[in-house]
Amino acid sequence: MSSRTPNVAVLGGGSWGTTVASICARNTRTVLWSRNAAAADEINTQHTNSRYLGDLPLTDTLRSTADIAEAVSDADVLVMGVPSQSFRSVLQEVAEHVRPWIPVVSLVKGLEQSSRMRMTDIVQAVMPGHPAGVLAGPNIAREVVQGFAAAATIAMPDHGTAQMLQPLFGTSRFRVYTTTDVVGVEVAGALKNVFAIATGIGDGLNAGDNTRAMVITRSLRELAKLGTAMGGQTETFAGLAGMGDLIATCTSPHSRNRRVGIGLAQGKTVEEVCTEMGQVAEGVKTSGVVVKLSAELGVDMPIANEMDAVLNNGQPVEEAYRGLLRQRPGHEVHGDAW
Repeated sequence: MSSRTPNVAVLGGGSWGTTVASICARNTRTVLWSRNAAAADEINTQHTNSRYLGDLPLTDTLRSTADIAEAVSDADVLVMGVPSQSFRSVLQEVAEHVRPWIPVVSLVKGLEQSSRMRMTDIVQAVMPGHPAGVLAGPNIAREVVQGFAAAATIAMPDHGTAQMLQPLFGTSRFRVYTTTDVVGVEVAGALKNVFAIATGIGDGLNAGDNTRAMVITRSLRELAKLGTAMGGQTETFAGLAGMGDLIATCTSPHSRNRRVGIGLAQGKTVEEVCTEMGQVAEGVKTSGVVVKLSAELGVDMPIANEMDAVLNNGQPVEEAYRGLLRQRPGHEVHGDAW
């Protein structure tokens, strides 16, 4: 890449993809691909994305298109903001149009159901030779667009690449830190959505603040155990992508996964809640994958198991917490029991 400011292409016109594109547009030429031509036109003419972000103003230099080849043709950095289950197909569609060797940054907090692969693994499989990393943290899209102070971590295999990308995503109020722990950041981002559903169920059942704190804390323990078993660094799970994102997703009223849990506690189905939101809640698809991975790696994850039972096996939500509380507590740090 040359010394000029890199061109950025962001694929995915949802709330977070649009938000990141708007940030990048402050720093460099940025194109956002949206499947919806009307949404792309709205971004270009009105500088809003009303479906996902209401009337919040976007950076007026951000350009959008519904032509995916046009979006990526001269990109120096490719940013993937599409849902996890369509990540591979979108990447396959653009592969022939993307210049060789450019970095690919995932915004996606999920795991592929069919293969149980992380998004950066999919990048390496579909587009070998492209450096693949992830940007994640406690980031509620609406608040970032509004200019509230926030932070995230960009993880790339090579720290020099992470440092090169850092200024593209950062502003004075959106602080971007760097790391080389791609696995840890990516796993943390995927797993926290499952635990946000668990927290939402407790909130929907009016279980109380003490229960919420207990579930979040023990969820962090499960997240860190599986994350380190998959190759992540322990310190990552106490940072922005781990504890930070878990807290934000489990407590924010804007959290889609928390809203799924609340809806389930109110007697709604997953389909009903997601239809009402009009957006994807990654934790729903990720729950089954997490349970399979934990079994393969021999990691006990009672909370994740209960969420899989509720989401995929018809267990009543009222039984989820009862099942957890029936377990005898062991050593807080070294024990396996919940």
